[in-house]
Amino acid sequence: MHVTKQVKVGKLVMGGGAAPSIQSMLNVPSGDIAGNVAQAEALEAAGCDILRVAVPDRESVGLIAAIKAKTAMPLVADIHFDHRLALEAVAAGADKIRLNPGNIGGDDRVKAVASACKAAGVPIRIGVNGGSLEKSILAKYGHPTPQALVDSALYHARLLEKFDFDDIVLSLKASSVPLTVESYRLMARHTCYPLHIGVTEAGTSRMGLIKSAAGIGSLLLDGIGDTLRVSLTASPLEEIQAAKDILTAVGRGRGGVRLVSCPTCGRTRIDIIGLAKQVEEALTGCKLDITVAVMGCAVNGPGEAREADLGIAGGDDCGILFAKGEILGKYPQEKLLEALLEQIRLLEREA
Repeated sequence: MHVTKQVKVGKLVMGGGAAPSIQSMLNVPSGDIAGNVAQAEALEAAGCDILRVAVPDRESVGLIAAIKAKTAMPLVADIHFDHRLALEAVAAGADKIRLNPGNIGGDDRVKAVASACKAAGVPIRIGVNGGSLEKSILAKYGHPTPQALVDSALYHARLLEKFDFDDIVLSLKASSVPLTVESYRLMARHTCYPLHIGVTEAGTSRMGLIKSAAGIGSLLLDGIGDTLRVSLTASPLEEIQAAKDILTAVGRGRGGVRLVSCPTCGRTRIDIIGLAKQVEEALTGCKLDITVAVMGCAVNGPGEAREADLGIAGGDDCGILFAKGEILGKYPQEKLLEALLEQIRLLEREA
């Protein structure tokens, strides 16, 4: 486990062994305050822990107070180039600033932002991207490499440390999964700052999810990552669900149903694809910390899925409901789903 220092983002603790937090970013045009607030509320309800909002101009600073008035999530102001926007965002109540200190001007501007953030107890995330490295670093390495991303992040961190500021979070994202993973692994050997992990510009819901699961999942299994964002060309709500699914897949989930289902084969005598989808949809939002199995035949039922808390398996004329490998009953195929859901409702009442 990569041990990092603890940083407070609003009331949320990041690093220091705290569970990884889930982030997303609003994608409503910054001039639409009502639309941004509505999306923020939806993301909070979906399980978002930290929310980022673009602050491209002075007018958009007003989003900070509007969103914080309606949600309890810590809010991150995304700043590029203009240090005055960072200062205004801190004054408006931002809980964290995302910027690269080297992009906002000379030492006096870096010092001004560092001083304002330190006085307000606001951490700074340094966001390094493989597609926008400094010219000097690209000249040294020729192209983005893990060491190039690490050098860039450490350069920006030292600019803040120069002014006695160390409430820092680092990210080193690339659109390449191998480059992203190796960069974070290398950085974990060089720093104790909390790491914000993710694969940037990952793509659409299909490929973006696959790349994010491979990259973020690998790092989490290495014990690396204090907060994460799944970056998808899709609704931010999909990012939250994907992040929760990745955490569950690597054993870092927050409870809720874990669904396992078998691949189809020639033994299958039931619409296992349709049934699994029905179960998944029916159990969305269920808070029980259980594993539910949907299996295509008795061979893969109580046998292979005997560790499941509950499960169903199809047969020629009927199916079975089982728990921890023990058969609870036999039902017509069309009654299997309801039998499973009734058993889950029973567990919910007992919980």
